[in-house]
Order: sequence, then C-alpha cells, then structure tokens
Amino acid sequence: MLKHLHIQNYALISHLDIDFGPGFSVMTGETGAGKSIILGALALVLGARADSKAITDGEDKCIIEAEFDEGIIRRELYANGKSRSFVDDSVVTLQELKVLATRLIDIHSQHANLLIENADFQLEVVDAIAENDALLTDYSTHYEAYTAAVEELHKLQSLAQKSRQDADYIQYRYRLLDEAALQEGEQEELEQEQYRLSHAEEIRTALATALEAINGEQGSAIEALRACRLDEAAPELQERIESARIELRDISEEAERALNRVEMDPQRLEWVEERIGTLEELKHKFGAESIEELIKMRDELAEQVNRMDSFDFDIEQAQKVVKERKAVLTQAAEALTKSRQAVIPTICHRLEEGLKHLGVAHAKVEIQRTASAEFTPKGCDEVQILFAANLNQSLRAVSEVASGGEISRLMLCVKSLIASTKGLPTIIFDEIDTGVSGNIATQMATIMREMATHRQIIAITHLPQIAAQGENHYKVYKADTDKRTETHICRLNDDERITEIATMLSGNNITEAALKTAKELCYH
Repeated sequence: MLKHLHIQNYALISHLDIDFGPGFSVMTGETGAGKSIILGALALVLGARADSKAITDGEDKCIIEAEFDEGIIRRELYANGKSRSFVDDSVVTLQELKVLATRLIDIHSQHANLLIENADFQLEVVDAIAENDALLTDYSTHYEAYTAAVEELHKLQSLAQKSRQDADYIQYRYRLLDEAALQEGEQEELEQEQYRLSHAEEIRTALATALEAINGEQGSAIEALRACRLDEAAPELQERIESARIELRDISEEAERALNRVEMDPQRLEWVEERIGTLEELKHKFGAESIEELIKMRDELAEQVNRMDSFDFDIEQAQKVVKERKAVLTQAAEALTKSRQAVIPTICHRLEEGLKHLGVAHAKVEIQRTASAEFTPKGCDEVQILFAANLNQSLRAVSEVASGGEISRLMLCVKSLIASTKGLPTIIFDEIDTGVSGNIATQMATIMREMATHRQIIAITHLPQIAAQGENHYKVYKADTDKRTETHICRLNDDERITEIATMLSGNNITEAALKTAKELCYH
C-alpha cells in the first residue's frame, strides 16, 4: 500500500507531503490544478522516463519519494539530465526499480483505456485471470531453448551453403599448401645450403689454404709447437703453447672433414633454388610473411575441408535437437491454450454481468481464440475481445462498436477481474470514468469500493458520484506565492468534503440544493 508521497521541486510543486490511507480514496480538483503533475511524479518514482525539464525552474534537482508497506523508493532527478534511484537508501538500477514497481502499484491512466483494443493486452488479461504465471514461465523457458536451437540450425545451414559455394576454392588452396609439404625452419636451412652449394669452390679454396698453413710443406705448425719446451723457464707460456697446439690440431681435423664434405653439385643447387622459389611464390600468393604462417593457413584450411565433410552430420544432429525442443514447447503451448480456453467463458460471463451493473443492459462479450501461425513469446494463441452493447447487434471488435463511455466501463470491469486474481496492493485510476455520469458513475464507484476491500484504490475523478464514495478524499489545488504559482494537495475533513462535492455539482456558487445533494451522496 502507498502510505506517503513526498515531492520536492517537481514542475509546479516546490514541496509536497501527503499521507494516503487504505481502502477507497478519491482525488479531486479543478482541471489544471495539478492532479496529472502528482501522478507524473509518482510515475517517475516508479521508473518512468526522466526529463530534466520537469525540475522546477531555478532548482538543481527534484526528489520524489514514495513510502510503501514494503519499503521506501526514492528518485532524484538532476538538471544535467542524470537521475538516481534508491530502494531503502540502496542504489538500484532503473530496470530493477521498474520490476519492483510492477509488484507494488498499477497506474491506470486516461490513455490506458485504449489498451482494451490491443491484442497483446487482451491476451495478458486472459492470462492474468487464468493465473497463468507458472505456465508462462515454463513456456518461456522452452521457447528460448527452442529458438536458440532453431538459430543454431540456421547458422549451420548458412555456413554449409557458403562452404559449398566456396568449396572448390578452399580445396584448391588447401591442395597447394598440402602438396608443398611445408616444414618449419625449412627455408632457413635451404638458404644456408644454397649458399654452400653456390660458393663451393671458394669454400674449398679457403679450407685448403687453412690446412696448408697448419700442415704445409715448410713444416707442420702443430709439430713445431710440440717441439717448444719451456716448462721450467716459462711454465704459464708453455701451457698456452700446448693449448694452441691442441686447438690447431682440432682445427686441422675439422677443416679436413669440412673439405671432404664440400662438393660441387649443380643439380642439387638447382633443386634447392627451385624449392626456395616455390616457397617464396606461396608466401606471395597467400600473403604470408613466413613458412610458419603458411603452415597455420594450411591447418585452418584443413579444418574447413573437414568441416565441409561434417556439415551434413552436424545439421542432422541440430535438426534432432530442434525437433525434440519443439515437442516439449508444443506441450507447454498446449497447456497454456487449455488454461486459456477454460477461463474464457468465465471471463465473458463476468464482464457481461459487470457491464450490466454499469448500465449496459444488453452487453454481450465474446473472446475469440485462434491459433497463431507460429510459436510466439506468449504461446500459440491469439485472442480478440468482441463486444456488442445493444440487442441484435453483431459482435465486433471493441474499437469498432464501443463508445468512449462503454470502453471506460468495460475497462473498469476488466481491471476489477484482474485485481481479483493478482495481488497488487495499490491501483490508481486516473479518470477511468470518462464518458459516464449519473447512476452509472455511482455504480462505477461501487465497483471500485468493492475492489478496495482487499487493496488500496485511489481514483482521480471529476464526478461527484464517485468522489462521494471515497473513504479518504484529497483535493488538489493551486495557490500563488510571491514567486510563482504552486500545486498543493490536502486531505479533506467531512465538512470540507461536503463543500468540495457541492462545488463539483454546482460550481463555485454553492447552492443549498447542491449542499443537500452532496450530503445525500456522501451519507447514502
């Protein structure tokens, strides 16, 4: 239940605090007094879109705070366009605030009557009265799983089609790299071998020269060093000479082996150069910087080739998943359909009875259910409320046959039905009485009072017949200050309430007859 509303620096309201009571409350005031401003502030604290233009001129921010039995919600709106939301002083996101608001209060604005013409709303009405929350949750879970499976199947089919279109090109590129038998580090080794083969003569000459210097005809340097004996005269120098002799011997042996390995092989050189050319050509063709990149490309192409071969299997498996999930989803949809069909006669009967109490004596209501062509987020049903207000009048869509007053009455009956099944603690009606008057207005007030037996109902109204039945009566009015015109609200006592209703009956020039009628309405 809404217990208290605080508004600061919002539009024409500089400061407002008002307590709300349980049961059936009414809010009255002249057109333009600011009832819509108060309602707009309440909508803002419940998560409506913020607009910095709503801040009172000259102020930096506005604050709206609503206290419910369940806790306190506060919304702060700043002149720079930013806003913050709090629940019991803890910061929450706007989405979290909206979710919470749906469990606390329902604001039925003047424009909400048009919802009765909306197919989605009509289906929501059926589900609300059928209490299908659990079935809808179950269906939604299976619907998401099914749509995900269908999406995966379509993705595989699309990839398969594209792969088939590109198959020849992909296989051609793969063959080029696969047949090249690429090896990591291969090009570096080939380039080294190319240098050795192309410079074989120079290498042989250099090695032979080195061997001649070490083991020449003039005497072997190794043997000469062996003959040097300086052990006692210079032992350290003798050690270095011995090391040099050993190193020269190793060099001589290695140079001999290297000289034997060097060979003149023009055919091998030709093959090596051709191979290097092939590798360079592949790198250019594939836009690669190295053999390692080419190998990576080859492996990726191999995966694509293998993938093409497995698409048929993957698609077959995906189709099985779609079929399985569709079967489960179908069961969930059928459960929803069964529940909706079961409650439709009751809804029609209760709406007809309610409309008759509101003066539509020959009201006929039918809810037409048809199967949708495909699964939708809400099941496989489409519903349309058909209406006739007069005898022998054919049933047609509400928007085609109902007057404004009839739509108001029908919507009130719908809200009454929904309220009987949903546990909303507070419902606010903003001029739901549009297009009605007299005894019909009294009957509408009676319905709202009955709804208020188990919840808080607040009705914003211009009709004295409705205002007179409120257990709590609030008046919205404007007053001028030195700086500006401001909107205020106050709770009326019994005498003030009689005066207000008399004003609603006869205008500012209150007559004795108006006062008498006001008392009769209030104490009837």
